[in-house]
Amino acid sequence: MATNHQTLTFKDFRSSQEIRWCAGCGDYGILIAIQKAMAESKIKKEDFVIVSGIGCSSRLPYYVNTYGFHGIHGRGSAIASGVKCGNKKLKVIQITGDGDALAIGGNHFIHAIRRNIDISILLFNNEIYGLTKGQYSPTSRMGTVTKTSPFGTIEHPFQPSELAIGAMGKFFARSVDINISLTKDVVLESIKYKGTAVVEILQNCIIFNDKIHKAFIHKENRKNNFIELKHGERMIFGEDNDKGLIINENGKLEVVNLKQFGINIRDILTHDAHEPNPFLHLQLANMQYPEMPVALGVIRKVDAATYDEAMERQISTIKNRSKINSMDDLLNSGYTWDVE
Repeated sequence: MATNHQTLTFKDFRSSQEIRWCAGCGDYGILIAIQKAMAESKIKKEDFVIVSGIGCSSRLPYYVNTYGFHGIHGRGSAIASGVKCGNKKLKVIQITGDGDALAIGGNHFIHAIRRNIDISILLFNNEIYGLTKGQYSPTSRMGTVTKTSPFGTIEHPFQPSELAIGAMGKFFARSVDINISLTKDVVLESIKYKGTAVVEILQNCIIFNDKIHKAFIHKENRKNNFIELKHGERMIFGEDNDKGLIINENGKLEVVNLKQFGINIRDILTHDAHEPNPFLHLQLANMQYPEMPVALGVIRKVDAATYDEAMERQISTIKNRSKINSMDDLLNSGYTWDVE
């Protein structure tokens, strides 16, 4: 993939379009993080394509100074897959929301992941439909009161992490909209990764689901209520870095205090994002506040063959084997007859 001849900054990825998100929307911070990641990737602007479906998040292609495609509801993964398979040199980033990706777009979403097509899927999760004015979404928590669940939703919500890893996903990361630095880092990792990279970004909808993630990201609680995972480093967190994760005798993750008697730093798990077996990655990704810290950062990153590369190899092999090299060869192959 070609690199820039000049150093770009995130400002070079700003478009001239007026941003039409609500004041205070979490998408503003995510946009800046994405633009910073694109600049740091050293990839040419014209080699990026931003694809989206429908929703507040899906306005984003207008706000980035690259090629883009604003598709229809739920079809972002299908469009992104087609763009990548049609031109392998492009870096394709899909922007989607929890409704767009996991409801009408759910089938496309899981099969893009299963095929491991070389695209980045950035899933903005605010647990609500924002653009269509506040209906519950596939990630809304049970009991959530919305315009379409006035007595509280009775559906079990999807965990995007569990869905992505369960669909044979090889890359999963998570960040929050207010942490621009972390979001930039995980988006950049997804851009560099060869394969389907899913990044869940916990985002606030100030109008229809305000402060939905406040419990664990509020500045007074933040360091005790989430853990930022880094490959090769021990799973330690807390205001004083005095808490850690271990596997208990039941094979489950458990929080321990490093100050308590009998606990040693060597007992704390070391994060291995490259482990092919998803057992521990699923446990980490599914940790929920307040029982456990919420896991942020790159949780899973495993190398695997991509669909687009396999397709290119297959086409090349068949071309080399084929006796049909022109339209005349095709028209005169197989059973033919002359009409007088």
